[in-house]
Amino acid sequence: MKNKFLLLVSLFGISSFGFAQQKTGFHLIKTHQIHSDGGWDYLSVDQKNNRLYISHGNQVNIINTITGDSTGIIKNTLGVHGIAIASPFAKGYTSNGRTGTCTVFNLNTAAVIGQVTVGQNPDATFFDDFSKKVIVFNGKSMDASIIDPQTDQVVATIPLGGKPEAGVSDGKGKIYVNIEDKAEIVCFDASTYKVLSRYPLKGGEEPSGLAIDRATSRLFTVCANKVMLILDAKTGRHIAKLPIGDGSDGVVFDPVLKTAYSSNGEGTITVVKAISAEKFVVQETIKSKNGARTIALDPVSHHLFLPTADFEKATTPNTRPKRIAGSFQVLELGK
Repeated sequence: MKNKFLLLVSLFGISSFGFAQQKTGFHLIKTHQIHSDGGWDYLSVDQKNNRLYISHGNQVNIINTITGDSTGIIKNTLGVHGIAIASPFAKGYTSNGRTGTCTVFNLNTAAVIGQVTVGQNPDATFFDDFSKKVIVFNGKSMDASIIDPQTDQVVATIPLGGKPEAGVSDGKGKIYVNIEDKAEIVCFDASTYKVLSRYPLKGGEEPSGLAIDRATSRLFTVCANKVMLILDAKTGRHIAKLPIGDGSDGVVFDPVLKTAYSSNGEGTITVVKAISAEKFVVQETIKSKNGARTIALDPVSHHLFLPTADFEKATTPNTRPKRIAGSFQVLELGK
């Protein structure tokens, strides 16, 4: 009987969870070359206008998600980390780490509208569709700045008690953010700006990327010790702990495919499938490229975008390989 079961596993890919481990079919379909130098961090999809905004050193590059053509550059965003897309206001916001500001720009023309002063070293940022506010997480001042896009003024500053990384909204008035140096997730109210709860991340170290399944209230956090933790957003209850690749700094969740993708700097993407609200499995590991540690999802095409570059071969063990100048690129994966 045991040998018969093992044969079924080998033939059909049936895991110990009773789930047929079918391949996603995702693979590299395009490489978008961006001929300028500099580091990178987050990138964001403006689905309404078919544009992808990529943080790149001291500027933001813009490409068309359908054609791959370059459509513009937002300059002087010193130490830019993230880009928030506030579609109802036709505005975007870049978090400029070196200046403690957000650059406000027009989503239709890419023209700069103004600057908003926030906290120290603003990092991850996003637009909350519930409160209609831009949420900016400041690494050095360890707080969140709340910007009202109607006035482009900071209407609240929320102390977080640690260094924030990525955050998400449940779409119902609650914001969740990873606290990297405390290994916890903080939840605060999007209307009162009060901290509501803190969820310790048991078995997780230095959490960075965060995603949410709003339908089932599940949080997906990726950690430096090569694990993805899945929690109940309402209670903080731990549901699953799954292995991922090394160097993850981003994770996205596709609500249609019920799949989470962890972008690992080692050059892989860990695919986690939601079988149910209580059961999750590693479905596949997809090859990307070394350095591709952040990720964005186009919710319509279901394509994934990851920025990286080419690197010289490391000559000394345990040292970071040198980036090849002018090799910056965005990988696009899909079926």
